[in-house]
Amino acid sequence: MPAVLEGSGAVPPVTAVGLPGRLGGREVSWVGEPMWVGGPEGPWEPVRRELCERGSSLLVAGLDDWRPARPDSPWVAGVLGRDWDRYRAITHPDIAARFLASRLLLKHAAGAALESPPEAVELAYKPGGRPYLRGCDQVDISLSHTDDLLVVGLTRRGWIGVDAELESRVLLGTGAERQICTPHELTLLEELAPARRNSALVRLWTLKEAYSKAIGQGLRFRFTEFGFEPGAPEVKVLRPDGSPGTGAEWSFGTWIVDRRFTVSAALYDAGFGDTHDIAADTMLDDGLMQALLDAS
Repeated sequence: MPAVLEGSGAVPPVTAVGLPGRLGGREVSWVGEPMWVGGPEGPWEPVRRELCERGSSLLVAGLDDWRPARPDSPWVAGVLGRDWDRYRAITHPDIAARFLASRLLLKHAAGAALESPPEAVELAYKPGGRPYLRGCDQVDISLSHTDDLLVVGLTRRGWIGVDAELESRVLLGTGAERQICTPHELTLLEELAPARRNSALVRLWTLKEAYSKAIGQGLRFRFTEFGFEPGAPEVKVLRPDGSPGTGAEWSFGTWIVDRRFTVSAALYDAGFGDTHDIAADTMLDDGLMQALLDAS
C-alpha cells in the first residue's frame, strides 16, 4: 500500500440534523450515517456491510488523509487511469489536490464495494460531469468536496446524490435566498428564529444540490422549482407552493460532520430489490468483465 501523508487519525463527530424520509410511518434505513475513512487502508469492511445490509453507503474523509506522498508516482497514475491526464492538466495546486484525493477515495470506495482493486475500477462521466462506474450501472455513485472534506455516496438501490458545505458559510442576507428558495421556503425561513435561518439555508442548499445530483441535473435544474421545509425533521421534496412533490421512493438525510460541515444525501429507490452479492464478477456487465479478465 503506498504511503499517504498522515492525517489527524481522529474520527470526527457526526450529528444527524434531518431524519431520513419515512415510508408508511416508519423510518427508512436506506441512508445510513456517514462513515469516516482515514485513508486507502480503510476500514472497508463496514462499507461493504452497509451496502449489503442497507443498499447504500455514505463515506466522509479528510483531504490530507488522501494526499499521496508522491502524487506523480506510477501507482497514482495507475489508480487514476483515464483521470490521470485530467489531473495533470489542472494548474491550480489546491484544485489539483482535491481532484486527486477525491478520485482516489471514490475509486477505493467503489473497489471495496465491488471487491476489486481500485485500479480496476473505471470512472466515466456523463455530459453534465456526473461520474459513474463504466460497465457497472447497478451501482450508482456521487461525489462532493468542500474545503478539506471529501464525501462519497454509493448505492445499489437506484440513484444517489451527496453534497457538502461549510456550516459557517454565510448565505442569509447575500441575495442567495432568491436563487435558492421557493416562495414557500422563503415564508418558512422568515418564521424561524433569526439564529437558525442561515444554518437552515445552508441545509436547504446541500439538500437541493444532492437531489439535483441524484437525478442527474446538477445546477441545470433551477432550485426555485422545487423545495424542502426548512427545519423539518422529516425531509420531503415539495413543489414551489409547498405541496408534496415526490413519493416514498425518495429518502434524504443531513448531518453535521466534524462540527464544521453540513453534509446531505438524497437517495432514490428504483425498486431493484435486495442484491446482496455486489462483487465485481457479479455486478459488472459481461463484456467489461471479460475485458478485465483478458487484461489480467
